[in-house]
Order: sequence, then structure tokens, then C-alpha cells
Amino acid sequence: MRISTQSFYEQNVNAMGAQQQKLFKVQQQLATNSKFLTAGDDPVGAARALGVSQTLSEISQYATSRQRAALSLSTEENALNSVTSILQNIKTLTVAAGSGTLSDADRGSLATTIQNNLDQLVGVANSDDGNGQFLFAGFKSGSPPFVAGPGGGVQYVGDQGQRLMQIDVARQLATADDGRSIFQSVQGGAGYVTSGAASNIGTGVFGPIAVTSATTPGYGKDFTISFNSGNYTVTTKDTPPVVAASGPFSPDTPISFGGVQLKISGAPADGDTFDVSAAKNAGTDIFAAIGQLVSALRTPLTGGGPAAQAQLLNALSTANVKVTNAHDNVLTVLSSVGSRQNEIDALDTGGSARKLQEESYLSSIEDLDPYSAIAEFYQRQSSLQATQMTFARLNSISLFNYLG
Repeated sequence: MRISTQSFYEQNVNAMGAQQQKLFKVQQQLATNSKFLTAGDDPVGAARALGVSQTLSEISQYATSRQRAALSLSTEENALNSVTSILQNIKTLTVAAGSGTLSDADRGSLATTIQNNLDQLVGVANSDDGNGQFLFAGFKSGSPPFVAGPGGGVQYVGDQGQRLMQIDVARQLATADDGRSIFQSVQGGAGYVTSGAASNIGTGVFGPIAVTSATTPGYGKDFTISFNSGNYTVTTKDTPPVVAASGPFSPDTPISFGGVQLKISGAPADGDTFDVSAAKNAGTDIFAAIGQLVSALRTPLTGGGPAAQAQLLNALSTANVKVTNAHDNVLTVLSSVGSRQNEIDALDTGGSARKLQEESYLSSIEDLDPYSAIAEFYQRQSSLQATQMTFARLNSISLFNYLG
């Protein structure tokens, strides 16, 4: 079969063009360090690489979310550490206020100091995260959660919503706690709080509650101890009330009821009452408890006699228990914050390991073997050069070169 000169040229030019394309492809693979430049080069490999890339993107997003969650929890931790310091200082001042050597002026000075601590506590409770979002407001994070109440005191205007953040595939983590659960709550095991009625005119002073048996029927109920004609009567706050104990009163002799014991010293007057309630029912608002403490310290004892002294000691005891319960509650929340921070650290460690594994798998799918690619590059380059030289030599052959 006779091949025309035009066909000869076209075949050789096409062959060199194909070899140039293959050489250029190898050059691009070397430049991008990738086995395939388009999905058409390896459809299965490209699909696998896309799936792994999406997984890596999710891992990176979760890592960013964990970083933000850790920052939020760290901010809350700093605020709660300040709260514990303030409450500890108030407890110290409360104990100091019970000294019998203090004058009305001394107690007034302590009241002013405690009031300053209360103001600081409200300020910390209204802390924000630096971006205008209040830490302890729940979902209502755009405004301060604690405001002055219409009748005085501090009122919570946030909600109990818990802001969650997706920090892993199947894990949402609370990045903040609401103010009510921190400043207006107590732990379930907080026990009892005792207080004397404001109308008491005797010199009865109560001591600490001692639990004798938590399995006794009536344990956990709220009680009222009333005095009349030298006798005491303990009744529950049920409707109707039930008498839990009664008998002649003897100072410093334990009064037993509902699985607990209470000693009362001094001489309660007829009609005097004492309230013994579970901590959750005795008023859990720490701001209100501290406010009542300030009011008690600012009440002059001069001219009030032993009865006024008894009222002060009872008020200090009640305040001390309530501040202690609030302090314990904040410590529990602080412990929860620490646990969440530890969980974030553990997920970060696992996420880093998973990221390394996925990156290794992606590398095995799409990364080029440089040694094989360089060898192929030189092979195709040599082949193209040989083809070009052969075509040039054939192109220069003419019959006139042999006629002399």
C-alpha cells in the first residue's frame, strides 16, 4: 500500500503530539504530586479521595468547635473561681461578726464590707465572654441575667436554657451554665437550714443540725419548732401539720425529730418558733441570703439586750449555712466545668489521631510516587526526542541527495 507524503506527515505529527501530551501530563503530576489530575484519570480513586477530604473537613470543623468551647469554659471557670473567692471571704467575715467583743460600729463596718462583696458577686454573675454574650443568662445571653428587683434584692431575668455546641460526630457539649443553677440552687445533699423567726423575743440560740438516721420516716420533711409554757412541739409543714416530737424543753439537750437532732441554748419565750427546712426549701438565692446578713449586722444591739444578741447569732448561723451551701454548689458546677474541659482534651487527642489516619489514607490514594514518575518523565522525554530526531532525518531525505 502506498503512503502519501501528507499522510506520513500527519501520522508523525500526531504521534509526537500524543507523546508531548503524555510528557506534559507527567510534568503536571510531578508539579501537583498527585496521581490523577482529573476524576477521569481514576474515577474510583477520585471518589475515595473526595470522601476522605470531606471527612477531614468535618474533623477540622469539630476541632474549631472544640477550641471555641474550651475558650468559653475557660472564661466560665475564671468567673466561678472569682465567685468561690468572694463566698469564702463572706464566710470568714460572717464568722468574725459573731465575736461578742464587736460594737455596733464594728458590725456596721463588716456589713459594708460584705455589701461590697455582694456587689462584686453580682458583677461576676453578670460577666460576659468579651463578645457581649453574658455567661450565665441561658439563651437570653444578650442582656445581663441579674438585675435589681422591684422590692430590692437581685432578680434573675435569664432562663435555664443550656447552650450546646457540636464538638464531635455524636457529642454536644454545654459551654455555659445558667445563673439560676449556680446562684439560686443548692445540691441535693445540702441537708437542713435552721432559722429563728423575726418575732422571737426569747434568748434561744440554735446549734448545728446533726443527722441521726436518714432512713427515719419524716427525714427530708420541713419542720417548725414552737415553744409554750416551757415545752417544745415539733410539727411538720404538711397540710394538716403532723406532730413529730414534743416534750419539756431543757437548754442544750438535743431535740430529736425526723432523723435529726438540734440543740437550742438559752431560754426561748412562749410563742418563739424556729424553722428547720431542707436547704432546697429554705431559700436558695445566695444574693438574698447575703442581703439578709447585711441587714442583721446593721441592726443595732444597743438597748436590745440578750434577745437581740440571740437574734443576731441565729441570723449569722443561718447565713453561714446558706453561704456554705452556695459555695458547695458553685464548687460542684466548677467541677463539672473541669470535667467538660477534660472531655474536650480527650476528644482533641482522638481527633488528632483520626486526622493523621485520614491524611495518611488520602496520601495513599492520591499522592504520586516521585521515583516512578521521574523515571516515566525521562523515558517519555527520551522517546519524544528520538521520535523528533527520526522525523527530522526522514523529512530531510530526498532523491536529489543521491544524484550527483
